[in-house]
Amino acid sequence: MDKTVFISLPIEDLQTVIIDCVNSCLKNNKQESKSPTNKTEKLLTIKEASEFLKLSVPTLYSKVSRNELPYMKRAKRLYFSSIELMEYVKKGRNKTDAEIEAEAEAFLSNKRKGLK
Repeated sequence: MDKTVFISLPIEDLQTVIIDCVNSCLKNNKQESKSPTNKTEKLLTIKEASEFLKLSVPTLYSKVSRNELPYMKRAKRLYFSSIELMEYVKKGRNKTDAEIEAEAEAFLSNKRKGLK
């Protein structure tokens, strides 16, 4: 059972207590949001990139030679950004039927507005 406590405070003191509590909560929320996320960029070697993409090293070399993958080259070594590789993978995502229909409807509605 919860205990209820009643205290007598002047309105100014009550306002101060509430403001302090809100500020404390906001500071805690900001600190939690500053915690590192999975968006940190990491440079990967060819072997690490092959493990990341689950592709063989020769396949990666062929994709690099055809400029299909984003890469950096320094002193005869290839490096890959983990963020850029993730974006590369996400570009291959197929849209759902609902997404395609929504895009088509938006296009047609804009087209009709332009004709009037």
